[in-house]
Amino acid sequence: LFPEPVNDPHGRPALALIHRPAHVQGRMPVLPAGVSEDRPSMWISYCAIEPAQANPAALLAWRDHTLLATPAQPWEETKIGGGTPPIRTAHGWLTIYHGVKGKILEGVDHQPHVHYSAGAMLLDIDDPRTILYRSSESILAPEADEERDGIVPNVVFPTGADLRANGQVDIYYGMADSAIGVARLEIPTQLGAQP
Repeated sequence: LFPEPVNDPHGRPALALIHRPAHVQGRMPVLPAGVSEDRPSMWISYCAIEPAQANPAALLAWRDHTLLATPAQPWEETKIGGGTPPIRTAHGWLTIYHGVKGKILEGVDHQPHVHYSAGAMLLDIDDPRTILYRSSESILAPEADEERDGIVPNVVFPTGADLRANGQVDIYYGMADSAIGVARLEIPTQLGAQP
């Protein structure tokens, strides 16, 4: 969830969330019309505030589902999904998301060939459906022993972000599903052009 209301596609104040729906034939709805990417991807959906204030049951009515991002880089070739809640910065909404590389085998618990890494995405403050920046390389990958060896090996999974002083953000992340790590990210005062 975004930590504060944003404008929905119709310009109304709304709650917004980034999520990853499952589109599995027979178990869940198939891909929406006009969407051809079948790898798990990131979506953004909205819940208008005014109806929710009048009737809390409206909090169950999320609308304007929009495909936000699909796997685009080798480090996230299998799937991508949410991570930290977006945080407001001078440049836009910053979220640290996860990407997966390697074929996931159904019904197999130990899959050391699969790697979970983290990337950064910056969304427009006024229209969070617009991606202003997306890291082409992972910013955090399983390298330390605690990230490579554990219940699920080769995993860094971002889950929390704490905006600190001087443009620093502490990123809290799961380490091989066995421990919690923290990494510090420096937010630049100016952004260069995305490569």
